[in-house]
Amino acid sequence: MTKFNELNLNPKVLKAIEEAGYESPTPIQEGAIPAALEGRDVLGIAQTGTGKTASFTLPMITLLARGRARARMPRSLVLCPTRELAAQVAENFDTYAKHLKLTKALLIGGVSFKEQDALIDRGVDVLIATPGRLLDHFERGKLLLTGVQIMVVDEADRMLDMGFIPDIERIFSLTPFTRQTLFFSATMASEIERITDTFLSAPARVEVARQATASETIEQGVVMFKGGRRDREASQKRNVLRALIDSEGEKCTNAIIFCNRKTDVDICAKSLKKYGYDAAAIHGDLDQSQRMKTLDGFRDGSLRLLVASDVAARGLDVPSVSHVFNFDVPGHPEDYVHRIGRTGRAGREGKAITICSGRDEKALDAIEKLIQKEIPRIDNPIKDEPKTEAPKPERKSRESEVKKSEPKEAREPRKSDRKKDNEPRGRGRRDNNGPAVVGMGDHLPSFIALSFDERRTG
Repeated sequence: MTKFNELNLNPKVLKAIEEAGYESPTPIQEGAIPAALEGRDVLGIAQTGTGKTASFTLPMITLLARGRARARMPRSLVLCPTRELAAQVAENFDTYAKHLKLTKALLIGGVSFKEQDALIDRGVDVLIATPGRLLDHFERGKLLLTGVQIMVVDEADRMLDMGFIPDIERIFSLTPFTRQTLFFSATMASEIERITDTFLSAPARVEVARQATASETIEQGVVMFKGGRRDREASQKRNVLRALIDSEGEKCTNAIIFCNRKTDVDICAKSLKKYGYDAAAIHGDLDQSQRMKTLDGFRDGSLRLLVASDVAARGLDVPSVSHVFNFDVPGHPEDYVHRIGRTGRAGREGKAITICSGRDEKALDAIEKLIQKEIPRIDNPIKDEPKTEAPKPERKSRESEVKKSEPKEAREPRKSDRKKDNEPRGRGRRDNNGPAVVGMGDHLPSFIALSFDERRTG
């Protein structure tokens, strides 16, 4: 088995790796690090949870150990699709570069421009950013990318899903064509292949697993859920989720619960807290400080259940997640692979359970085609109760209500009226209790019968 000290890394980097408790590189690290140290472009394709972050961080730190950054001109650039992933890369940089005097800046939303400008003005060796915030600084004239020697694109397939590809292409055009590019993705869509063909030069392709596969250490299962009335289905689904968590017992030390919509993330987290579960929500609409606080709590074990949107599905490294629950079946099959990849990391065992309603069965079929295996069906922990039809209320006409409200004596004559009601209503029709009704034509006032001459002379 290869050791890190066989990969020609900087001795100070090796010391940091040893202090972090790592001895042997993962397959993606073993393939990518030597090629990157040779100065070659690298195209890394690997399932999530295989150590891609270290596969570019370690050689990047070694290559940047010599040299000095200039103001507003970073020496290297790492692009990440989300704030959380960018913050995680920054943490990896701090871990592995602690014995070297390298500087970094983290450019993400939710942090003031003034603080970030101050870091850039001093000069940084490593600039870690999300595409939107990076371009904001560039357009304000606070940043130059002409000094970038190494450019890293992490989670490129997620960039594609989030619509960042035009931004990525623009950022590539702002960097020198002599740069070294390290490009990492879990899947290779046609659009991703187009970009790599355009911007990478004879890259070393490192593929350590079949595209879009889930780790074999993850036990998967799906509960086929059939709700009742539409207005009660969401509540019944949350009941199933709580029952699944309870059924795992002590084996479920912590878990990430994924929902498709941000509103459902909030509702699900509030529901769990209402029933006494230690849960908190994280999604893109929350303040950055609140998101980081929630993630820190989940990492240090003070928070057991993290209810998340897909913003947390990519790249977040929490090594000891025991379970993943898909409250919703993801709309994109690739998202399923990334979601369940939050558990079973670094060779650990994990479990992923999905709740599938009737309308999600097509999405489930697409997932099974992508991972090329059938996900085992598991029993619903809440047994279906026999459905009893509530007796339909008897429809009562207004006439019957009137009948009930009237005394019997008053109601009797009305029976004979029903025949009369069907008769045509002409002039002089008699009712049951009196003479014919006199109307216009049956009797005329005498002055109307007079001729015009008679009325004039009279």
